[in-house]
Amino acid sequence: QVQLVESGGGLVQAGGSLRLSCAASGRTFNTAHMGWFRQAPGKEREFVATISWSSSTTTYADSVKGRFTTSKDNAKNTVFLQMNGLKPEDTAVYYCAARPFAYGGNYRYGSGYAYWGQGTQVTVSS
Repeated sequence: QVQLVESGGGLVQAGGSLRLSCAASGRTFNTAHMGWFRQAPGKEREFVATISWSSSTTTYADSVKGRFTTSKDNAKNTVFLQMNGLKPEDTAVYYCAARPFAYGGNYRYGSGYAYWGQGTQVTVSS
């Protein structure tokens, strides 16, 4: 029902910045939250940030608070993740996800999201 495509990943040196984009299409009118998650090799997928589609209220993992900012452009059905002060430990595949209204689970966990993009690689070198 919802298609998500991430872009903007790449290779950056520690301390640098990247901006990821997530373009949504399909039946996006039923989306309550957009989420950002990441997964490093050999590690579990972890929560990064969420933004409410209607209110723009944001939530961040402690590990990225103060460095990452998520925002959106409702007219373009696009969500952004501005990543500043990047660290090598930020290296991961970054995914965006959509949580519909009345969906099960919790919005801070991957199980709370129904639709996922294919991910974009972010590599931070030291």
